[in-house]
Amino acid sequence: MIHLNWHERPTIKIVVCNHTNAEKYIVHNVLTPGKEYEVKNETDDFYFIIDNRGKVGGYYKHYFTEKAV
Repeated sequence: MIHLNWHERPTIKIVVCNHTNAEKYIVHNVLTPGKEYEVKNETDDFYFIIDNRGKVGGYYKHYFTEKAV
């Protein structure tokens, strides 16, 4: 039941949004190109981040690049 405490979970990594050119879904409302986002969970295809709405959402990894530490 990981979804009950998304905001309290530690940040896994920081990613930077590259683009919001989605073929299938509308993401330009909730992601900003060039902005950094905290990754709260990760799967093979998705990053779960706190988006511009302040909520956790799952987005395809191809929208992002990992920020160098």
